[in-house]
Amino acid sequence: MRRFILSLLGAAALAVAAIAILPSLISSDWVRSELGRQLSAATGSSIAFNGPVNLSAFPYLAVVAEDVTLSAEAEGITAEFAEVSGSVALSSLWSDRLHIKQIALDRPVIVLEEKVLGDAPPAPRGGDETGSGDPLPALVAFLERSAIESVSITSGTFIRRSAANPEEVVSDVELTLTAPDIDDEFSLSASARMGERSYETSFTISTLRSLLERQPADVTLAVEADPAPAPGLTNFEASGQVTLNANGSYQIRGGEVEAGEQAFGLNALFVPGQRARFLVDLEADRLDLTPFMDATPETSQSGAPAADTAKPANLQFLAGFDADMSINAAALVLGEISASEVSFSAALKDGELAAELGHLGIEAGSLAARVATDVRADDPVFRGHLASKALDIAKLSALAGQPVPLSGALTIDAGFAFRGLDAQDLRKTADLKGTIGVHDAAYTLPGIADETMREVKAKKITARIESLAKPVRVAGRLDWRNKPVDVDLQIPAADTLLAGNFASEGIPLKLQVKMPDASLSLDGKAVLPGTYAGKLGFSTADLSAFLAGLGQSGAESIGPLAFNGHVDAGTTRVSFQKATISVNGVEGAGSGSVEFTTPLKITTALNFDELDLARLAGAQSRAPQAKAAKGAEPADAPLDLSSLRSIDATIQLNAKKLGYGKVFAGPVATSFVVSDGVASLTLPESPFYGGHVVASLKADGSQPEPSIALQASISGASAAPLLTDMAGFKYLEGALNARFDVTGAGGTTRTLAKSLQGTADVAFSDGAIRGIDIADVYNNLVSLMSSGFKQDGSKATTFTELAASFAIEGGVARTEDIKLVGPLVRMSGNGAADLAERTLNFRLEPRLVASLQGQGAEISTDGIGVPVVVEGSFAAPRIYPDLSNLLKNPDAALAKLKDFGLPIDKLPIDDLINGGGAGGSVKDLLGGAVGKVLKDKAFKQEEQQLSIEQIIGGDTAPRPDEAAVEIPANEEPATGVGTEMPGDEADSPMESLFKKLLR
Repeated sequence: MRRFILSLLGAAALAVAAIAILPSLISSDWVRSELGRQLSAATGSSIAFNGPVNLSAFPYLAVVAEDVTLSAEAEGITAEFAEVSGSVALSSLWSDRLHIKQIALDRPVIVLEEKVLGDAPPAPRGGDETGSGDPLPALVAFLERSAIESVSITSGTFIRRSAANPEEVVSDVELTLTAPDIDDEFSLSASARMGERSYETSFTISTLRSLLERQPADVTLAVEADPAPAPGLTNFEASGQVTLNANGSYQIRGGEVEAGEQAFGLNALFVPGQRARFLVDLEADRLDLTPFMDATPETSQSGAPAADTAKPANLQFLAGFDADMSINAAALVLGEISASEVSFSAALKDGELAAELGHLGIEAGSLAARVATDVRADDPVFRGHLASKALDIAKLSALAGQPVPLSGALTIDAGFAFRGLDAQDLRKTADLKGTIGVHDAAYTLPGIADETMREVKAKKITARIESLAKPVRVAGRLDWRNKPVDVDLQIPAADTLLAGNFASEGIPLKLQVKMPDASLSLDGKAVLPGTYAGKLGFSTADLSAFLAGLGQSGAESIGPLAFNGHVDAGTTRVSFQKATISVNGVEGAGSGSVEFTTPLKITTALNFDELDLARLAGAQSRAPQAKAAKGAEPADAPLDLSSLRSIDATIQLNAKKLGYGKVFAGPVATSFVVSDGVASLTLPESPFYGGHVVASLKADGSQPEPSIALQASISGASAAPLLTDMAGFKYLEGALNARFDVTGAGGTTRTLAKSLQGTADVAFSDGAIRGIDIADVYNNLVSLMSSGFKQDGSKATTFTELAASFAIEGGVARTEDIKLVGPLVRMSGNGAADLAERTLNFRLEPRLVASLQGQGAEISTDGIGVPVVVEGSFAAPRIYPDLSNLLKNPDAALAKLKDFGLPIDKLPIDDLINGGGAGGSVKDLLGGAVGKVLKDKAFKQEEQQLSIEQIIGGDTAPRPDEAAVEIPANEEPATGVGTEMPGDEADSPMESLFKKLLR
């Protein structure tokens, strides 16, 4: 470019000199060719005058040439001029000083072709060129012999081309240069347009001679841009005194720079040469960067983003020189942030740039950083390091104008690297390695009124970054409500820290939170301000205790809880898919949604292998007790259905087994609906213990006292496993058909049970009563009278039909119409079942058929009177024959025994009945003793039996050496049955009677 300018000046001077003698002597064609040849030889360029050339001599020597071309291949320059005009003063004809009045270039198009390094041949050196790279000496030498009143360019265009870069165009170039004398002011003013931005600049030197004499000369430079690159960069002004040193360098001392309404002190040194060098020191009392931070991204002239083929910006313009720069500011301001003692330095040598932020002191602490790059690269790579010792987080956030509910100290020790110069390149290529830590931190949870719950503390939390291509891991231990909370968070930094728009893109994360009583895991994407999509896992051994620890209530009936699935959570709604849910050990899977309205709206579809409503509601499974403790009462638990008022739910249920406690039906497909505080569950006809069941259940929590209503119909169910699972009752078999219609209310399970009322109809077919064989009782009355009765689970009273209807009131189910029909026995009866106390009290009156060996007409047993009593707890009832009627009426008893063909022929019946025996009559003896004995039934049938001796003698306590002996039929009993104990002095009258009876 320097050679081009000198060529223009030389060409203009030669042209003007020739004008003085050529107009009247030579033709215009010869002038064009000869002028082009001479100028080409003088400038080392190819210059051609292709259009008319007009010459004039008065009042100045002038030439006007149209369609002029210039080609300087060595410099990679070509130019076309619509018109070139020049004029010189007539005094130049007889003086050795050239006085140029004007040189004007109209509508020039100048093209600069960028040469590939190594391809361009060495440029020839003119006689005035020093080879130092400094154009000023040659210009000064020319101006010593010349005076230039005006050099101008009008409507010029500069085009820069290269194989690797797109075409760069500078248009609307207007330039004016004046240098009337070496002792006068040298000035240059220009304007141009680049893209959508226009620039205006001016440059002046007070006198060039002062520079030649190594004296200070005043220099000013001003640049304006419209629109401004940033609000603070509308104009740039610099001024100072420049001095030419003995070594050919230029030095500015005491200069001033103004940019963005900021003032800097300037001291600089410029060393020209083949590789120029700059040294610049800037000093500022106060540097405000705020005006420079509001720049808007530039677009192409059409307003559209630049094409993808555009080459990224680079720093290659810095490759041609070396530089050292330092900036020191007593105070730096950026918005609300202020810093002190700012120290920055940069060094550029042989294309290597190294910059360092030595100190940046802010109220929150201090920062230091360094960065280096190779400016010769097409796509420069920057590498550096950032460090801070202890930045106060609260102060830092306040300085940034965005307070956060976090306090503590922030430390940074990290290396970084990125490629390119724009934000998009930085986000794509940036990498980071190191640690970021928070010490002695406290975080205030938003939206929590309880002060004890709001604060989370951390002694140390560290984020370890191996690379932004890998997840950033944040780990540490928190202290919340005096409980440790271990946190492990992984964030894909490349997709998060550099994404630039958390609100729309979200934050991918993996989070593990472990507490003593709960754990939480997330693997998804969170979008500010409060949405999440991804996997979620939560578990706690006791939800009610966990919520109580949080100051919450409403889940008192829920203990263990676990959830795993994919959720989409917003501020007003949560939906989940492919989820597994476990509540109180009841596990299900499915999908659904929850809307945070009032009441809470829940819509789900869940599948269960086994849905136990008792466990789901928090009831502990009650194992049937084989032995009921004397006086023990069933456990009582609170019953609270008030939480139903805050729920509006529709839950589609599919369960392989659905039930309560141990009682299950299934498979079942139904729905569970909660509306207005009432929960409803309808069970369609479903398999049930070998039969079927249809049921509906309503639980009403809308009133202060909860209530339930149950309707059920059972057909063909196997009674034994059903009654065992339902109440631990193992003594009844058969096929069950039943109907229930029961309601109740109460604040506890016991109160509810005591309030139950309604009706129940039950019927068993083709079954048996376990523990007693009524026919066997009558077959062995003699043995029963001698040995007593022992409940035996291996024995049973079979029946073809057993039915009863119950009226339920106050938790007690009563019946008066028990009916049993069997092959050998018929029975009727009555009694009650206390549902609250879980106890039975039934009395069955048997009637025998004509033959104990088979079916026949019924035989009245009134004379014998051996009813069957069923009493005690559901789980361990006592089932035994009642002998009181038998022994109270011995006449009828013996007659009936004889009717049944029992072995009583050998008995001294008359003596016993008429009182001939030593002990008196049976009638008299039994009358006083039996009543007393039979009143005491407080014994355990599994562990002891009532012998006839005990019944007759009134002694219900078993003796250690006594053994129950059964007397076979038609055989005389052995003596000694019921014999006296050692030490007894004599048999009692009843014992004597019993012995005579058996003889």
